[in-house]
Amino acid sequence: MLIRENMELLERTYLSPFATLSENSKGRDREEPQCDIRPVFQRDRDRILHCKSFRRLRHKTQVFLTPQGDHYRTRLTHTLEVSQNARTIAKALRLNEDLVEAIALGHDLGHTPFGHAGEHMLNSICEKGFKHNCQSVRIVEVLEKGGKGLNLTWEVRDGMLNHQTSLMPSTLEGKIVRLSDKIAYINHDIDDAIRGKVLSEQDIPLEYREILGNTTRMRLNTLIHNIISNSVGKNDICMSEDVEQAMKGLRKFMFENVYRNPVAKGEEERAKDLLSRLFYYYSKNIDQLPEQYLQMIDQGETKEQAVCDYIAGMTDRYAIAKFEEYFMPKAWQVN
Repeated sequence: MLIRENMELLERTYLSPFATLSENSKGRDREEPQCDIRPVFQRDRDRILHCKSFRRLRHKTQVFLTPQGDHYRTRLTHTLEVSQNARTIAKALRLNEDLVEAIALGHDLGHTPFGHAGEHMLNSICEKGFKHNCQSVRIVEVLEKGGKGLNLTWEVRDGMLNHQTSLMPSTLEGKIVRLSDKIAYINHDIDDAIRGKVLSEQDIPLEYREILGNTTRMRLNTLIHNIISNSVGKNDICMSEDVEQAMKGLRKFMFENVYRNPVAKGEEERAKDLLSRLFYYYSKNIDQLPEQYLQMIDQGETKEQAVCDYIAGMTDRYAIAKFEEYFMPKAWQVN
């Protein structure tokens, strides 16, 4: 059966000369037999989709803590929107859609409970610091599958690690995800902020609306089309200067008016306090960690790193449940 080989041949004949071909991957840290039907990046995508860390994204905060409504984004819905944006761009440019999707689905696996509040808390409290992009890679290299990791290809891990603004991936597919992440969170966070009455569409500066559009749909359409039209036939992923500057300006506007807004972030200090108390509790009561983390310590991992890994992997509701278990009188706890 030559299904995988035929798919690799299709990549060679159809994809752009600038695409990352599955057969040219730098490979995995541990060699393993090839799948008979799936190229390596498709296989990575499937491994991420089926891992426990991906499922937990459903119950992790995107921006709004404890929102009143069912339609606010979570870390999982954000991830799916990034994936959709990235796949649209990759398909139009004839780049490797499997690689793009794998990077997109895995890029935020390392996010903490309570959004960036949890990340900032762990970064301030852990001796080695904490960055969610590094934790995403740690999850797929070390923590998943009982300490065996997912053994993903180098290209997928590179894209996951370097999706943040200050970094740059090595592949065009990774660069697509890096931009798609920003496109997704800027626009869906505007939508959620309007839903939460933190701002209105008219609050967005006119100079950005005139270039990008007056609705979420129009802005997504403008940004995605602009990337495609400016990147066709190039060994790079580009935007026109006016659209890129408008997107950067809109991102800055969101930081000033939403991401640091007391309405949107009013519960953050409580969330940080909750997580920090859990951190110190487990640091003093290491035996309360699950068996996997105790085994990591027995194998040479530091206690602090094991506690950090455990807390970073929690969902919002699991962290709250553990806080109630350890710090609230039983008569006060919600059954």
